[in-house]
Amino acid sequence: MRIDKFLNSVNITKRRSVAQDMINNKVVLINGAVAKASKGVEVGSIISINFLDNTKMYEVLKIPTTKSTPKSLQSEYIKELS
Repeated sequence: MRIDKFLNSVNITKRRSVAQDMINNKVVLINGAVAKASKGVEVGSIISINFLDNTKMYEVLKIPTTKSTPKSLQSEYIKELS
């Protein structure tokens, strides 16, 4: 699954366009490398998002099969590391 779709479907971002904008501004990293919107996400990948005042890191546990997932099921797909 593309990183921009993944961020949106597991409710890290509210809209896919927001995810694409974050990727274009080079604040999203996958396993330490700057991500492009077409970059694929795999189980076990570490996603880092550099916000203005902090960095959030997530581990991919599972790839969603639907366009969106309920916020209550977010912990099945990602684990927040920091």
